[in-house]
Amino acid sequence: MTNQPNQPNQPNQPYDPYGQQPQAWPGQAYQQQGYEDPHAAQQYTQQWQGQTWETQNHQAVSAQAPDPETAILTPQSPRTPQGSAAPAGADASATGYGPATVGGNARVTAAQRARAEGRSPVIEPGLQPAVLTALLGLLLAGAAAVGTYALLVPLVVLQAVTAAGWFRLNGMWPARQGIALGFAGALAADAALLASGRSPSAILGTIGVWVLLALVLQLRSHADPDERMYGLMATVAASALAIVAGGYLAAAADAVTVGAVAVAVAVLARALPLPTPASVVVSLLAAAGAGIAMGSVTDLGTSGAFLGAGAAVCALIGHRVASYDYPSRFVHFTAGVALPLAAAAPAVYVLGRALA
Repeated sequence: MTNQPNQPNQPNQPYDPYGQQPQAWPGQAYQQQGYEDPHAAQQYTQQWQGQTWETQNHQAVSAQAPDPETAILTPQSPRTPQGSAAPAGADASATGYGPATVGGNARVTAAQRARAEGRSPVIEPGLQPAVLTALLGLLLAGAAAVGTYALLVPLVVLQAVTAAGWFRLNGMWPARQGIALGFAGALAADAALLASGRSPSAILGTIGVWVLLALVLQLRSHADPDERMYGLMATVAASALAIVAGGYLAAAADAVTVGAVAVAVAVLARALPLPTPASVVVSLLAAAGAGIAMGSVTDLGTSGAFLGAGAAVCALIGHRVASYDYPSRFVHFTAGVALPLAAAAPAVYVLGRALA
């Protein structure tokens, strides 16, 4: 027998034909010695290297069940550019995202959010648009005193702003085809009025033709049925308002002078910082007074008060429409300027003929 080298006493282990000894798992030596290494297991634990959600910019969700309206209609500010991260600790309203809620955040309009919060969606144009309306009304009054073709200049401006403002008021922008169609209808009505000796039938005939034309154009559209219907209604309304504004061209010159000045005074009085009922009353009284003043320098006389008050009522309706549904600043400087004058055109024509 050959002598085997002396081996230290080891515990019984299974035979290993390749002469390899089992290796201890990292940290096992500490356990065999009766110690426990708290960091050994962490060194060989898989670490997730992917991106995780940023939780610092969201508010904690309470355990209480959220109100469905407040959970969904959470106010949101304009969103941050894509790919940019908000600074840590920033408020949720500054990052463009609402606070985390169970129900999620849906995109809502400012008018819907105002209604959900119990606020009115009506915002009046204010003093600056009222000044522009008054300036345009005075231009109409002065041009009417000069002559028919002089009246065309401020009238065409009024019709263009009316068509553009109505589309923007309905949230449809840019809508170049619809605005161009409405403005073209207004120009066609003006030409028909001049060709027919300023007969009001030219206005009605042009409206009928343009409704049919808008219907044909929308039928050729490839948009969704709901969008086509919405676009059709907006196009017809914008065209009708711009064409109806041509009533100043069909009315008598004295009626245009009295009515345009009355609208200018009424809109300026409506912009005063007064409660709404008091502001409306003051506006109507101021318009009636302006009608009497302008009637004294024209052939209408004291009957100008009725014409001024009637034109002011229509102008305030147009002013209210331009204030509805949380309009933007651009709406105020288009629809807020033009709609009071455009809405007053039929009253100026009808009352002018009745009181002449």
